[in-house]
Amino acid sequence: MAKVVVGLSGGVDSSVAAYLLKEQGHEVIGLFMQNWDPLLNNDLADPYIDQEICQAQEDYNDAKLVAEKLGIEIHRVNFVKEYWENVFEYFISQYKKGRTPNPDVLCNKYIKFHCFLEYAQKEFACDYIAMGHYAQVIHHPEVKLLRAVDENKDQTYFLEQLSEEQLKKSLFPIGHLEKSEVRKIANEVNLVTANKKDSTGICFIGERNFVNFLTNYIEQKSGDFIDIETNKIVAKHKGLSFYTIGQRRGLGIGGNKNFENASWYVVGKDIKNNIVYIAQDDNSIYLQSNNCIVIGVNYISKNEKISSVKFRYRSKDVEIIDYKWISKTEIKLYYPNTLAVTPGQACVFYNGQECLGGGEIDQVSLDGETRVYENSNNN
Repeated sequence: MAKVVVGLSGGVDSSVAAYLLKEQGHEVIGLFMQNWDPLLNNDLADPYIDQEICQAQEDYNDAKLVAEKLGIEIHRVNFVKEYWENVFEYFISQYKKGRTPNPDVLCNKYIKFHCFLEYAQKEFACDYIAMGHYAQVIHHPEVKLLRAVDENKDQTYFLEQLSEEQLKKSLFPIGHLEKSEVRKIANEVNLVTANKKDSTGICFIGERNFVNFLTNYIEQKSGDFIDIETNKIVAKHKGLSFYTIGQRRGLGIGGNKNFENASWYVVGKDIKNNIVYIAQDDNSIYLQSNNCIVIGVNYISKNEKISSVKFRYRSKDVEIIDYKWISKTEIKLYYPNTLAVTPGQACVFYNGQECLGGGEIDQVSLDGETRVYENSNNN
């Protein structure tokens, strides 16, 4: 049996992960991570700050109760500085460029499976670390990252930047279970987290008004919403950084007598001139693409066949028709016409159930014409 340090977050998934490992006879140690501190991270303007502080303490208290129930040690570690430098600064820099990155990918790469792993090995001389992620890993004869059994909860999308070495030292004890089974186990063994609501929102930043949160770090600079078909001004936006390609809700565009009474969609950005381009067709030609360039590619697998990709978490897989490697970390993908493939977001590669790796969407085109997604106009 092995010594395993489990990331106990105070949620039901990590709680059941720890329980299952203990039942399997492993020596289990709990470790609670604090990766965000609103009092230190210039987050004072957020009206939900007190709620966030209380929630973090409640999560730790729940993690302690789970550890006591299972009869395992629990420790607490602070990675606030590391999270700020490796995840959050990049996250904000990308938003300032008009891109919409996913911090969970970087959090897994640099915090959960790097800082946490190093700390656990140094302090506890563990054989493995374990997380309550919905994913599966095979260690022999070669390392493979597989989708979770519960397709709706699968989190391999957020693990695409992990290295082979990180995966060799990682366990995902609940990856073979449906979420309903995880809840059932937690209730059967009377864990305090059994019926606790799943956390949502940005990794370690929590559930809050996203625009209000970003205004603590990014200056709001109002500009024009422009109809890409007519080049007419429709309304004013609050700041280009706060909108993403394909977005429909939260634009704040009311009725306009000069346009049809239909929903508007974000289809492009001109960062230089602070313009957000919009259209009233959710299948707009301006949202379509059939090829893209992905940079910063991390390739986990020995399997060289990319059969499909995900451009967004929980979106359906998109078939890959062809691809060409530009370099070891850059690839061009060809696929059927697809909507709202967005620069800055993760593109994750699959072959059936195996997650092969992934990278960051950089340039998006339709039949050779670059989409008007950023630093462009309606050409």
